[in-house]
Amino acid sequence: MSIRLPAFWAVIPAAGVGARMAADRPKQYLQLGGRTILEHSLGCFLDHPTVKGVVVSVAHDDPYWPTLACANDPRIQRVDGGEQRSDSVLNALLHLHEQGADDYDWVLVHDAARPNLARDDLDTLLSELANDPVGGLLAVPARDTLKRVDKQGRVLETVDRSVIWQAYTPQMFRLGALHRALADSLVADALITDEASAMEWAGQAPRLIEGRADNIKVTRPEDLEWLRQRWANRH
Repeated sequence: MSIRLPAFWAVIPAAGVGARMAADRPKQYLQLGGRTILEHSLGCFLDHPTVKGVVVSVAHDDPYWPTLACANDPRIQRVDGGEQRSDSVLNALLHLHEQGADDYDWVLVHDAARPNLARDDLDTLLSELANDPVGGLLAVPARDTLKRVDKQGRVLETVDRSVIWQAYTPQMFRLGALHRALADSLVADALITDEASAMEWAGQAPRLIEGRADNIKVTRPEDLEWLRQRWANRH
């Protein structure tokens, strides 16, 4: 018997500039396999049968978004992004509330520059967290030996990697709970690096769901080249 996957909203914060790519445009608009990275990142959600809609947060003066074919997709709503990722996500959540979305609706937040999300990983996240009281995120166990260093770059200790995971996206939480966690943490000027850290700050313990290691975030030029080589034989 097939598992019934929950309906969800997808939020894509895409207002960053990606300075480490040293490109002539934000990294989410670089080309990969005939489309932009952002279009690939959106694709897995737009193709999913239980998606309610997608909200993309882009810079107010973004000249690239209007040129994409998907900018006219009725399933996608655009909002202004903010200075930080958390601001962009919060603006998207506010928009969903204004559109009548329920506090109990699931929201999946996904990086704009993470274009290699596998449908199986998305389905696993949805099925595993469908009835979870908190929510969670895709993640990958650390594979390499990890070192903690001092300010001079000298090793202080080797960290036990068995308890260390790399946080990926999507990250899946209830709309109301995530909205409150982000808003309250911003008021408190807390250090928030992703949605899970906001939920942790609010006293919750998100669940990690192991995903594929190739669900990489494009951060440096070599990441994009790796994907181009990997996708070379795609049709």
